[in-house]
Amino acid sequence: MQQTQGNKGHTSVAASYHITDIESAINYWREQWPTPSGEPLAPPLAALAEVYARMAVQGHHACDTLPPAALDAWLAWYDTTPDTPCIAICSTSQGDEVCKGCGRTFEEVQHWPGMQPVEKRDTWHRITLEGDAWRFTKYAERAQE
Repeated sequence: MQQTQGNKGHTSVAASYHITDIESAINYWREQWPTPSGEPLAPPLAALAEVYARMAVQGHHACDTLPPAALDAWLAWYDTTPDTPCIAICSTSQGDEVCKGCGRTFEEVQHWPGMQPVEKRDTWHRITLEGDAWRFTKYAERAQE
């Protein structure tokens, strides 16, 4: 991941495409465009599989960019995912720096509508790994709706 200078002078980490999302996108495309054994992969699958293979061989869990065909395939998968981790219990409105409901920071909640898809997925990845927001514990059933 790259470090970038934020708009308020804070150093932040640039968003990355995580291998788990690449794998999920591959599985999405496998369902959309099944490939008979021995046949070439569908173009979206081939583009994502190449990225996935390089990441696996190099031992990388994330990458900063995707080739255009892989990005198009990733974005098509992304459009099928939930946009926000919000479960309608926002403690940042009460002054918390991190929302107890979804796990996003105050800044992430405020800037969510303007964030790029990779930034949103990066946030999803982080809050899922942390797993301590109420969406993953106390109100997990609410997040499934």
